[in-house]
Amino acid sequence: MLFKKEKKSATEDQPRGEIVEEPYEYPLKGLTPSGLEEPSEENFPKYQQVLDHFKNEDLKLPITEKYKEGDETRSLTTDEKAWLTKECILRYCRACNWNVTDTITRLENSISWRREFGISGGEFQTLKQQLVAPENETGKQLIFGFDRECRPCLFLFSGKQNTKPSFRQIQHLIFMLEMTIWFMPRGQDKLALCVDFKNYPELSAKSFPSVSVGKQVLHILQYHYPERLGRALFVNIPWYAWAFLKICYPFVDPYTKQKCAFDEPFAKFIPEEQLDFIHGGEVNFKYDHEKYWPEMLAIGEKKMKNYMKNFEKLGGTVGLSEYELRSEDE
Repeated sequence: MLFKKEKKSATEDQPRGEIVEEPYEYPLKGLTPSGLEEPSEENFPKYQQVLDHFKNEDLKLPITEKYKEGDETRSLTTDEKAWLTKECILRYCRACNWNVTDTITRLENSISWRREFGISGGEFQTLKQQLVAPENETGKQLIFGFDRECRPCLFLFSGKQNTKPSFRQIQHLIFMLEMTIWFMPRGQDKLALCVDFKNYPELSAKSFPSVSVGKQVLHILQYHYPERLGRALFVNIPWYAWAFLKICYPFVDPYTKQKCAFDEPFAKFIPEEQLDFIHGGEVNFKYDHEKYWPEMLAIGEKKMKNYMKNFEKLGGTVGLSEYELRSEDE
């Protein structure tokens, strides 16, 4: 039987080695990112049309997603131009099946949504870490390690839910998703989502998100983060979680479904050297909010500043390469 669990001795049932309390900044040495996709010769002119649209200095976009005639509009900010990379445009092109009009509309809608949600940088960066930090005091979401293709891993522990359902829970998830993107190494533009429902007595059907919230999150992820998901792993799924997933699964697009794996060992996809012992790895990880959270923020801040430094150095315009933007001084 594949991945048969061998019986462990008493000492093997306990994690060994020094306790790790902070996230890993880089993938394991020797691993190679899966790479960034280039447009075909046939599709390149379509990409160029989208790029030219957003290079127009006269372009102004709404500051809210639900735009009405007469509402306020603004030009692209420096942070938004840095977000509109070559690869960003290509991700949206592929998600829209290379329909230029649909791609432009979707990108404009995403920029307006990012402004309204508070994650578009500068004056539009109103979603602060202080707001969502209480949501993570139990370590219910973690950026920890990289998979075998150098995707940063975002872990969700539903059984560590410490707050009542609220919009702040969605803000917390998006904050962590944005932070995970900053952790991406050069040559990688996707993440691995790892969801664990394991062994927490306080977990019950009552603490599970509603179907409406699930659909709202799915819409955000699929519409505003196209092709960001490289892999989605779900383990230790109880019956009520299966029921929830079955209700929401029809709303998942076919391309994303291909990336999902259910109840397969995390160690099949993530090196044991960067995987917690509880998931079959070698790492003796312990979540201490006062140590993990500041270090996660510091790593993200460091990578963001490096990215923006490269952005200015490369010309500070729309359509720059993420491969070059994520370059770090040796």
